[in-house]
Formats: sequence, C-alpha cells, structure tokens
Amino acid sequence: MSETMTAAAPDLFAKFDEIIQIRENLLASGVEDPFSLVMEKVLSPTRAICNGRDTILLGTYNYMGMTFDPDVIAAGKDALDQFGSGTTGSRVLNGTYQGHREVEDALREFYAMDHAMVFSTGYQANLGIISTIAGKGDYIVLDIDSHASIWDGCAMGKAEVVPFKHNDIEAMEKRLKRIPEGAGILVVLEGVYSMLGDVAPLKEMVAVAKKYGAMVLVDEAHSMGFIGEHGRGVAEDQGVLDQVDFVIGTFSKSVGTVGGFCVSNHPKFEIMRLVCRPYVFTASLPPSVVATAATSVRKLMHAGNKRAHLWENSRRLHGGLTELGFTLGTSEPQSAIVAVIMPDLQRGASMWEALLHEGLYVNLARPPATPANMTLLRCSLCAEHSSEEVETILGMFERAGKAVGII
Repeated sequence: MSETMTAAAPDLFAKFDEIIQIRENLLASGVEDPFSLVMEKVLSPTRAICNGRDTILLGTYNYMGMTFDPDVIAAGKDALDQFGSGTTGSRVLNGTYQGHREVEDALREFYAMDHAMVFSTGYQANLGIISTIAGKGDYIVLDIDSHASIWDGCAMGKAEVVPFKHNDIEAMEKRLKRIPEGAGILVVLEGVYSMLGDVAPLKEMVAVAKKYGAMVLVDEAHSMGFIGEHGRGVAEDQGVLDQVDFVIGTFSKSVGTVGGFCVSNHPKFEIMRLVCRPYVFTASLPPSVVATAATSVRKLMHAGNKRAHLWENSRRLHGGLTELGFTLGTSEPQSAIVAVIMPDLQRGASMWEALLHEGLYVNLARPPATPANMTLLRCSLCAEHSSEEVETILGMFERAGKAVGII
C-alpha cells in the first residue's frame, strides 16, 4: 500500500516577511506605532485629540479646511434626512441620486469642461479611467514616481507601460520616440507629487506629448482647490488645461470628504459610464457625501482669500524649517506639502514620536511609498492653520529636531 506524500503548502504571507520584520524592529525600539494613530475626537480642521493628546494636525491633506465648513456640514445633514444613509447600488442601476448629478454639475462648472464622472474613491478614478482608456496593445508613458493608483490602473488595463525619470522632459520624449507608429498612447502625469510636494513641468510635458499624438491625463489630487487662479490645479496655473484630455481628482483632499472624479472635454467621454468596470461594478457614494462634495466644490470656486493664506502658510513653514537646518524635499515652496527628509527610518520614527509628544501630527512616509528609498516626514498645510499655529509648529520642530539629533 503506497502512501501519498503531500508537500507542505507555501506560506502565502512569506512575501511580506521583510516588511513584518522592519515593523517589529521599529516597535521593539519602543517607538509608538506611527501607522496606528487614533483620533479620538476631531476638534477642527487643524486640531484633534490623538492618542489622548490635544494635537495640531499637519498631516491630513485637508488643504482648504472644508471638513468643518458650516454650509458643507448642513448640506450633508439635509441629504441624510432626505435620502437616507446609502444608495445600495451602482451608478448604472439604482445608484444615481439627484446629488450625484449635482456634484457632477458642480465639477463641470468648476473646471469649465463638458463632462464629469464621479467615482466612489480617488483610487477608483485612476484605476477606472486608465484601465479603460489604455488596454492591450496601447502604450502608457508615465512618471516613475506616479501614485500607486496610477500604476494599478496600468496593470489592470494590460497596456505596455513605459516609465521615465521623475519630471525629466528629455527622458519622457525619448520614451515617446520609441513607441511604434500608429499605436495608442496615453501620457499620465501628476500636477503635484504627493511625497515631496514638487510640481510637474506640465507646460513642456504636455507640448511634448501632443507632438507625438498622445492623449494626456493629469492627476490633480494634490493641487485642485489650491493651485491656479480658480483652483483648477497645476495645468491651469501653467496655461495648458485646455490641452489636457483628462483631469483626475479626489474629494478627499481640498474638497474635504471622500470620492474621486474625472473631467474631460472628449466628445465620446460619456460612454465611460457603461464600459468602465470600477464605475459600473461598485456602489455609488452615499447621498450625504455627494451633497457635501457639491457644496464644497461650489465654495472653492470663490476661495481666493483662503488660497492666498494657504500660500502664506506654505512659504513660512518651508522658510522656517530651512532656517532651522532641516533638509526639505524641495528648494522652495511649490505646494501645500512640505516634506522633511529624515536620515533613516529609525530616526524618522523617533522624530515623528517626538513631534507627537510635542502635540503635532505629521505623516511618517517610508519606502516603497517614497522615491529614492527616502524616509520623510510629510507636512500638509491647511488654509485654516493660523499664522500663530505655523509659528508654534516651527517651535515644535526645533525642539523635537534637537532632542532627536536631526538638527
């Protein structure tokens, strides 16, 4: 009688062992877990009780401070009363309520474009639009530092992916030159890159893309509401918005809620509602969310004073940290993100903890999310931070930096 030998099944979690070990080593050093912070109570766009401490928030992406705007909150409460807590359906079935149409109308007006399509998250907006537009046999030329949702959209669509060095116009053109004649090409760029807060040279890049017959998609998640005369982003600021085929954005930054969108002037764009799988096969946003988003987007059309104050905050924080001796991700302020480069993960985590004990929350970002294997503290300023709060923040950085030995 023969016995059947059964080999032990491989551990499907083995691929994560290195990350597990890094996390265990970090926690074993006694540092608070920087990825498990709990906000017990949110007091305003700039303050919360975090892990039991009254804390200034400098890592929330709430750029325009709309999360506590009275009109925005009132719109959400009213929608809850009128339409209930959720749609329980896809946009192409029972998931389109009056509020979904209203927020798409607001986006068309905000961007002065013909079409707007709202997704349940910003991640899904990139995933859906990119994977649907560029498929097998097409080419996607993209910046190497593109967001994970962009890379995942490329993978889902099975297009040929051609990355180029970050913000390098010459490298981008070299890639475009090599693409076979007659192939479909989508160039994907970001207005502001979320890790370092640096801005893309969109004016030059869009010109190069059009020279080779490519369509252009720009992700303005971290610039919408803040950059540009009307807050339409870097493409507006650099005068090329009318040459961009698709603008992707999110409601989870300047708009102050959750959701994603794409706006476009392409005459065939509406067919996306029937062929884009991440749009068709997911439940639509709750009525309260689209009501808050529509109200916020319309208020951002007239937020010039808030944009000006946010720029003041960005310049002061960037200049103050530079004077203190910190190494920053950009030589000058380019957005509402100020990245403070750390020597390594251990000291970055120690600095993060020291700031938290001072009463300041920032994001600790590490590889593989960061470029060039950097560890950094990412500061996201808000239009609701007062000038006095920015000075307080600088004092916190000085004390924590000296205590940890960063400066």
